[in-house]
Amino acid sequence: MSAQPRLLPWSGTNGQPAYLVTDEEGTGHVSKLADEMEAFQLHMATELVGHALELLGNPKAEVEELRFLSNRMIEALRDALRIAESRGRRLGLSEEDGDDGPEQANEAGG
Repeated sequence: MSAQPRLLPWSGTNGQPAYLVTDEEGTGHVSKLADEMEAFQLHMATELVGHALELLGNPKAEVEELRFLSNRMIEALRDALRIAESRGRRLGLSEEDGDDGPEQANEAGG
């Protein structure tokens, strides 16, 4: 068994972090599903950056569009931070190695 449970890229009940305890290989069905979800989340974030650049370059962009974009960017950033935290843990990095984790971002962003 792995010494460190894997933080999954989705939340459990009531928004609580979800973890997977797996073997050192991490090749089970749920691990593969988590890998696919992380790849999808990062791909969507990349697409969102392109959309953001386009929208922010438009001087006629509406406030509602910018607000929607901001909310999606926050979601994408939270996903990316969760992925970074999960991967950092699997690489053996401690929480002291980074400044702020998703916990601080969740408190600030609600």
